[in-house]
Parts: sequence; C-alpha cells; structure tokens
Amino acid sequence: MSEPPPAAYRIEDLAHLTGTTVRTIRAYQDRGVLPRPERRGRAGFYTDTHLTRLRQIADLLDRGYTLASIKELLEAHDTGRGLGGVLGLAAEVDGPWTDEEPSRISRAGLAERFGGAPDDAAIAQAVELGVLEPVPGDPDVFVVPSPQELAVAVELHAAGVPLSAISGHLRELRAQVEHIAARFLEFTDEYVFARYLGGPHPPSDADAAEAASLVRRLRPLARHTVDAELARAMRLLASRNLRRHLGARTGDAGTDGTRLVRLPVNTMRAVEAAVGEEHSAEFIALAAEREVRARSLDRLTGTRMNGRFIDEEDK
Repeated sequence: MSEPPPAAYRIEDLAHLTGTTVRTIRAYQDRGVLPRPERRGRAGFYTDTHLTRLRQIADLLDRGYTLASIKELLEAHDTGRGLGGVLGLAAEVDGPWTDEEPSRISRAGLAERFGGAPDDAAIAQAVELGVLEPVPGDPDVFVVPSPQELAVAVELHAAGVPLSAISGHLRELRAQVEHIAARFLEFTDEYVFARYLGGPHPPSDADAAEAASLVRRLRPLARHTVDAELARAMRLLASRNLRRHLGARTGDAGTDGTRLVRLPVNTMRAVEAAVGEEHSAEFIALAAEREVRARSLDRLTGTRMNGRFIDEEDK
C-alpha cells in the first residue's frame, strides 16, 4: 500500500496555520532558520516539516531566545542532537520560582482592604510595578500575582505609610533584589552550570537534562540564603536602630560583652570599601587590638631601655 502524499501548503496557508505573516516566513528563510520551500514549477510549496519548524521557532522566541540562538539550536536538532533537553531546561527556568498562587481582586475589594475610596493613581502605580495585572475585558478586576506582596502593602498602609511611599520603596527594593539575583546567577554560572552550558555548541540532551535537575535543586537555595541573610541583617540593624532612638550612650555595655562606639561616617565608609561591610566590625576590632598590643610592646620596650640607660649612667 503506497504512502499518502505529504501535505503541501502555499506560503499564505502556512502563515494562517501558524499565526504569523508571509513577510515573517520569508525573513526566517533569509536568516537561515526555516528551509526554503519545494519548487513545483514557478510555485513554492511547504510541508508539515515547515509547519513544525515554524512552531518550534515561535516557542523558542516566546522563551526569550534570539534568532541567532534559535538557528544554532535547530542546526543541532537537524544533526540529531535533539531539542527535548534544551526545551526541558528552558521550561524549568521559565517555570514558577515560588509556590504562591495568584488571586483576583476587584476595585471595591482594594478600596475595602486599604480602608478608603478606590485610588486610581495608586492602582496605576501598582499595575506599572506588576503588583496588579489588568484582566482583559473587565476594568474593575485585577490579577494579584503575589497575594503576600499585596498583604504587606495593606499592613504598611494600615500602619500609616502612604501608598506613594510604599510604591517608591518597592521600586528601590526590587532593584536591589534583582542585583542579588544577578550575583547568584553569576556565581552558579561560574561554579555549577559552566560545564553544561559554557561550550561553543548547545548542550546535549543529557547535559541539558542534568542542568534542569540542578535548577530544581538550586532554586530554593536562593530564597533560603536571602531569607537567612535578611533575618540576620534585620536583627542587627533593628537592634542598632532601636538603641539609637532610645538615646544609647557611647560606651553602654551590651549583653554580649560588646559596647557601642561612635565612629565618623567617612571612617566607616573607608573601612567598608576596604574590607566589605560584612567584615568592617571585625576589622575595626582587630585593628584596635593590634594598636593596643603595639602600645603595650612599646611600653615594655621603653621601660627596659630606660633601665639600661640609667644603669649605664651609674657606671
């Protein structure tokens, strides 16, 4: 029994089936990511292979790949290296990094939680920051990607913080957190993922699958590290802040055998620039201890030298 003839599409049909345009299809051909059509006389016809390739391209573009990267990936696929592992890794990275489930809230619900009439300016700021997402076709309902983040804003506002100040603080905090995330990624890239992703070619299916497994294992470590360090910093700085507000005197003894010492701001900045903020207290303590020991040595040496000088005069 003979095989059925392969499906044949004109370029307009292919564009319609894939939700793209004729111009885009031709651009993909010019960039080398889509094969040329089969020529039948003066007409060009496309097959299911082209249809599958266009859908792969659209999927990779949605995941943030450039056309240059897509070309390299597809060339690897055409030589038998496969796309399954790479797409699985991309799905792992693009997946949710939190267990929190989004919720919905209406304008009336927002007004009730924040204790007043709906504030269009505040809602616009929240939408800009991604705290709220509009629901298409329903201007009075919003998706809340992080209910916990919204709950924090509610509590801060109830404590007397203006909505504009909350938005400004979130902008600043987000920039700092993104810097932390970037540093964590640089760290793991260098020490963990370079062996899988650092080569001149896309990773094999096996390497991509192992890298995806590592992402699953390392994903919670970022949150745990930030949680632990934030708790440590909050305890340290909150205690220091409270003592300052209560008018703690220089030299007041702490319960841990330490006492507060006021230093010039410029001195602290110079120390932090030299050894890092996390090591500044230890550096100052060691420097002071070294100075005390040096003076003790000078005193002992001076006493002995003075004794020798007196003995020589007596002679």
